Amino acid sequence: MTNSFNALKLAQEQITELDLQLLKRRLRVTQSPCDTTASIDGRQLKTFCSNDYLGLANHPDLINALAQGGQKYGVGSGASHLISGHSAAHELLEKQLASFQKKHIPKVRALFFSTGYLANLAAITGLARLSQRGDLSIYSAKLNHASLIDGVRLAAAQMSAAVNLFDHTQLTSLTDLLKKDTKSLKLIVTDGVFSMDGDLAPVKALLQIAEQYDALLIVDDAHGFGVLGKQGHGILEQENIDSDRIIYIGTLGKAAGVSGAFVCAQDSFIEWLIQKGRPYIYSTATPPAIAHTLLKSLEIIAGEEGVKRRAQLNQLIKIWQDEMAFSEWSKVSSCTPIQPVILGSNANTLMAAKLLDEAGYWIPAIRPPTVAPGTARLRITFSANHSADDLRQLITTLKRIEQEVHQKVAHD
Repeated sequence: MTNSFNALKLAQEQITELDLQLLKRRLRVTQSPCDTTASIDGRQLKTFCSNDYLGLANHPDLINALAQGGQKYGVGSGASHLISGHSAAHELLEKQLASFQKKHIPKVRALFFSTGYLANLAAITGLARLSQRGDLSIYSAKLNHASLIDGVRLAAAQMSAAVNLFDHTQLTSLTDLLKKDTKSLKLIVTDGVFSMDGDLAPVKALLQIAEQYDALLIVDDAHGFGVLGKQGHGILEQENIDSDRIIYIGTLGKAAGVSGAFVCAQDSFIEWLIQKGRPYIYSTATPPAIAHTLLKSLEIIAGEEGVKRRAQLNQLIKIWQDEMAFSEWSKVSSCTPIQPVILGSNANTLMAAKLLDEAGYWIPAIRPPTVAPGTARLRITFSANHSADDLRQLITTLKRIEQEVHQKVAHD
């Protein structure tokens, strides 16, 4: 056996290069449920980094529902949905998910996926197949999640489509491009809540543009579903939007606390994705016990407990925006549980994350390519299980660490 064939050598060299650039990622293994504290290597760390916004991932009612689902349906689905894997639990879940969006999408129907990545790939590539090769244009927000970006790239390659990136904070360039677009199918693709900045897409304005230029609007509301809107139905509820040209995608492993994702759209679009959405057709269905658990999660999200948990989140957001002031770093004006702190350099951000770890906090450093070069950050996220005291203790710690990092950089 050779010690270092060419592919292995390339991998080793490029991993070393990532390490030198302070861009190598490292796994941390937890020994506890997802909550506001985590057990790691025998230490208890306060966590402000998960997407469990409503604090449901370790909710006793969901734990019981999962056990009941396992007893009723077993632990696996056995096949893809179109073979034999589509259970009564999946069907009930899809109907309930569709009911969440019935005021916002006429003749709405839902399709359940095992991950948000698959849902985005299926929606974008499947809808792209409505066009003839070369007769499709795709418009994608520059700061979209990687799954949307990959879906757009794959659809563009399959259908020889033109791809145009736009800045969601100013839509003039998008409008100018669409004015000249003569393609028969046009897709506008955007996150609902941008995952690294926590700001909202201008969905109403994008819908007006889609209507004016006969485009479909694909909205990935991964970080808005469960959090936004009076009943937690997401950004369409918050913005009071109603349109049959919206393709709404939500994630169920964040605020919903479990796993999976879904696409909601007008019935004909969903039927088309069942026929042509390759990630749906060729993936083994999620275990029915997960779908059974999610029915309980949706009940909590839309009920009185969900209202209380969103109120707690909003209180935390207000405390942060009112009381957290930096002298060297910068924060973003976000109305969501995502509250990034921008440090800029990879080295400074890694240093801050290390000092936070030493102080008993788990807030990883986010670096390129997840964010743009020069915008490395601490991505702080809130859970409804955090208390106001938890947050104020973090604020005090961050102010101290900011000065420590500044002094070390100045000394060096």
